Amino acid sequence: MVGKAKLLKIYVGEKERFKNKPLYQYLVQWLKEQGIIGVTVFRGIEGYGEDKVLRSARLLELSSDLPIILEIVDTEEKIDSIVPEVTKMVPKGLVFTVDIEVHK
Repeated sequence: MVGKAKLLKIYVGEKERFKNKPLYQYLVQWLKEQGIIGVTVFRGIEGYGEDKVLRSARLLELSSDLPIILEIVDTEEKIDSIVPEVTKMVPKGLVFTVDIEVHK
């Protein structure tokens, strides 16, 4: 896929669950079933959300609820079609899209 596309980013906590699975794992499988072109999951080493509770991977303050970021890339039409369902699956977190240009 080269050209105009859309990036969907989802920020959740590592402990968030959906249907008895970690939310990020459930989302990856669900997105694959929807035929999405690409998904990558990143585990943050430190961060906080709206609740302002700092979560960190530092040894002395090891958190078991680190930030998880999913980046999903596909056509604008495909991303726009899944956003309503994704927002239902993510009760706490941040979900947003950005228009992008894919070069390679």
